Amino acid sequence: MEQFSLLAPEILLFTGGLVIFLIDVFVRGRPDSGRGYATLALFTLSAAFVASLFQTYAFFELEVAQKPAAVLNMLEIDLFAALLKAPIILVMILITMAGSTYMNKRTERRGEFWSFFVWVTMAMSVALSASNLIMLYVAIEFLSITSYLLAGFLRDNQRSAEAGLKYFLYGAVASAAMLYGMTFVYGATGTLDLKGIAAQIAANDPSVLAPALLPATMFVMVGLGFKATLAPFFQWAPDTYDGAPTPVTIYLSTASKAIGLAVTARVFVVSMNALLVDWVPIMAGLSILTMTMGNLMALRQQDVKRMLAYSSVAHAGYLLIGITAVAAGTESYMDGINGLLIYLIAYMFTNVGAFLVVMVLEERAGRTDIGAFEGLYRRAPALAVMLTVFLLSLAGIPATAGFWGKFFVFGAAVQRQYFWLAGAGVVNAGIAAWYYVNVVRVMYFGERETDAEPVSMPIGMGAVLVVCTLVVFWIGLYPDPLIEWATTASEQFLSVGS
Repeated sequence: MEQFSLLAPEILLFTGGLVIFLIDVFVRGRPDSGRGYATLALFTLSAAFVASLFQTYAFFELEVAQKPAAVLNMLEIDLFAALLKAPIILVMILITMAGSTYMNKRTERRGEFWSFFVWVTMAMSVALSASNLIMLYVAIEFLSITSYLLAGFLRDNQRSAEAGLKYFLYGAVASAAMLYGMTFVYGATGTLDLKGIAAQIAANDPSVLAPALLPATMFVMVGLGFKATLAPFFQWAPDTYDGAPTPVTIYLSTASKAIGLAVTARVFVVSMNALLVDWVPIMAGLSILTMTMGNLMALRQQDVKRMLAYSSVAHAGYLLIGITAVAAGTESYMDGINGLLIYLIAYMFTNVGAFLVVMVLEERAGRTDIGAFEGLYRRAPALAVMLTVFLLSLAGIPATAGFWGKFFVFGAAVQRQYFWLAGAGVVNAGIAAWYYVNVVRVMYFGERETDAEPVSMPIGMGAVLVVCTLVVFWIGLYPDPLIEWATTASEQFLSVGS
């Protein structure tokens, strides 16, 4: 029973999603407002969030988990997973609160949508803790299949259907490559456990295992790189983000991306880093390629939603710097993993806020091109100010959450003498600041369209935006608790992987 108590958030999410799905099956066809399903989803997510908060508090404040707790020899509940789980579930709660009205207007199959939405949260939670390649693959596949359904959920909308199809086609290839790589890993080491793989590598001559494990690692990275939108595996992202229902876009660009990078870090640090291979050129090359391609493509966009989509690709490149720093060694306060954790949490709330403002404009103006933001400050001052905060945070300006993420990730590269990698990150951050500031300029100094009406938003949407703004400033102005927790989590994580 003690083991299953560690899975309380996942059990609550599975049960809640099943209840929503079964209710929808039995009452389908009857008139309903659809709000009941969103309320049930919100209740389920909130219960899981409370359970994850208790878990986080127990792990960090009561120190009940000095060592990772193994569950069924398939999952490992550690500080790394605990620190990310609660923010990810909270992000899904915020998306539910803000997106319920949006989905009510666009589909009658609301029960299906919200059950899938709850289940995809469960899959992310499981993937965070997976310590076995089979469990990892099952969690990632469940997450992917549910995401395909959510992206293409508006079947009568051509762009949504296209988004789901493109996502599925790219995802199928990436999943096959990842599974192919995992079979090679099993064939070379005789185990699917991440720690067991590292032990087998350490117990044998690395030169014997390297010919099999190097290509295997590359195949696994294809699958994980797809989830994390790393170059060159991000081609699906802009079209999918643009065509999917905006609440799904927000989930894909925040929580789903966080899972991809967190799982990449776990697989790499716990097992594959044991190979006596210089991973720095590979990881650094992927990082620079990802951030550069993302930013250059974002520069060309006249649609703010697509701009944020390409921007999210660039942020995956920045985050990969943290994993690159781990490949170079861990003897540093800025060890790369604590930077990854801080950046992921800061990025999720910042990006949720930015996309929600876009969703408000999409609802009111029916478009998301840069022209829809002309003179926004005069039509909706609060909305313009909050979007400014989010864009400045994405740019990494001091006093915002995004600054500390970049500071710790770039600092990890500097402390390992990889000034060229940190420099590439700074240059790319400067490029990104250009297109972020351009949106700010248009909002404050652009001409208001003559037929543009003042922009209003539902109370729930406003509350979510206020929460995101407060989190951005809280982390930006008082980062000490998050830094302390992230450093504690990374120390345990790296001690297990070493």
